[in-house]
Amino acid sequence: MTSTSLPPEQTDRRRWFALAIVMTAAFMDLVDVTIVNIAIPSIQEGLDATFSSIQWITAGYALAFAAGLITGGRLGDIYGRKRLFLIGIGGFTLASALCGFAANPEMLVASRILQGATAALMVPQVLSIVHATFPAHERGKVFGLFGAIVGLGAVSGPLLGALLTEWNLFGLEWRPIFLINLPVGIAGLILGSRYISESKAPKALRLDLVGVALATLGLLMLIYPLTRGEELNWPLWGHLLMVGSLGVFAIFVVYERYKARKDGSPLVELSLFKVKSFAAGTAVQLTFGVALGIFFLVWTLYMQVGLGWSALRAGTTGIPFSIAVSVAAGISVQKLVPRFGRKVLQAGALTMAAGLLIYIWEADRYGTAIHSWQMVLPLVVMGVGMGLIVAPLTEAVLSEVPRGHSGSASGLINTMQQTGNALGLGLVSVVFFGVIDDGLAPSEMGMAFVDAFQNALWWAVGVLVIIFGLMFALPAHSRAAVEDEIEDGDDAPASSAPAKEPAFTP
Repeated sequence: MTSTSLPPEQTDRRRWFALAIVMTAAFMDLVDVTIVNIAIPSIQEGLDATFSSIQWITAGYALAFAAGLITGGRLGDIYGRKRLFLIGIGGFTLASALCGFAANPEMLVASRILQGATAALMVPQVLSIVHATFPAHERGKVFGLFGAIVGLGAVSGPLLGALLTEWNLFGLEWRPIFLINLPVGIAGLILGSRYISESKAPKALRLDLVGVALATLGLLMLIYPLTRGEELNWPLWGHLLMVGSLGVFAIFVVYERYKARKDGSPLVELSLFKVKSFAAGTAVQLTFGVALGIFFLVWTLYMQVGLGWSALRAGTTGIPFSIAVSVAAGISVQKLVPRFGRKVLQAGALTMAAGLLIYIWEADRYGTAIHSWQMVLPLVVMGVGMGLIVAPLTEAVLSEVPRGHSGSASGLINTMQQTGNALGLGLVSVVFFGVIDDGLAPSEMGMAFVDAFQNALWWAVGVLVIIFGLMFALPAHSRAAVEDEIEDGDDAPASSAPAKEPAFTP
């Protein structure tokens, strides 16, 4: 915790410096995810990479990030959040340097996996450090700032990636998208060691290494064959690995139950899945991650490879989408969810699906002659739908979770979304590349990519329909709306409601 030997004004200054440092690190991670997508065609050309390698540049990061999130949070509880944050940001900076200087696709994929693994050490500490540094009455303002940072990362990532790629600084082509992390990471490492105060969980659990190994193995067995299958003509071993992954996940569940009985420190608290809203909510996070993983990669390939657009044109085309997400997310949390509850999230799923359907229609009608301005409508509709979902979803999923398990539940939510993202990226080989014939003439590539883009979007629409159905298991109403009705109808004081009630009620 913050040292009490410092004068109050210095203590206050230190914690705000600490907040700026951890928020910058979170921003760096968010930008790094979105900045890479826009530079993929340039990376492919510069390294002569296969489409499978391109998938792994994105899926490898997501997979390592997903597999390490819960472990990273647990390590911070045990060994200190400041210590793990500094290790994470130092490793992330080193991995960024390795990405920037990668000599071949294999080195870049390995460096991206390392980058994802170190991000999994860094990112879970951000909210933990905020929680330990700021008193309860200030956290609302701090978390609001965090939401703004998330929105800024979504808006600036693609545009920054496009600019850095187009500028070709010092003849480095796409490499500055990774090298830009070096000065930011080094500054965060130096300032973080000075201004962030150390904190640990009062009763930290032991690290479940067997659970980590089983979960990682199961994910690899499922996602690796999906990513390589199309390229290798779907070998038998790939199908066997995917079927075998189900057995590994079953062993994982059995072991986690044993671990809970033995010492109460499983990697995953399986009892959380007895809460209907949490079980359904994690399923929503998983499937939502699949939809996003499919869309963002094929969207980039469609614009830059299929339509032949520059990175800058593709990046600026996405600006309306990012702005719509940010605006809708703010309105969703502040105005709509307190009044309409779960219906807002369901409306978001249907709105996002409607945007995809408009995009499918436009891609079919205009083919390779489509203009950026014609994409504004579907992108804005999609962005509004996504904004209605992303901001309130975590709160809705956690609403019925016992407060003592909120940390573990939060880690699971993030892990499920990242796992879904990795799975969606793996499915790109099936829903996108799987419908593109080999040996096409250059004149045929454009329409082949347009057709593949439409096919992939139909899959994303199907996923969103599933999400809409799963959302019926989420709590129906906002707690804030319930409290307002009590105040209006009974003149009850605001303090009559329990201070720590969840935001959603069944």
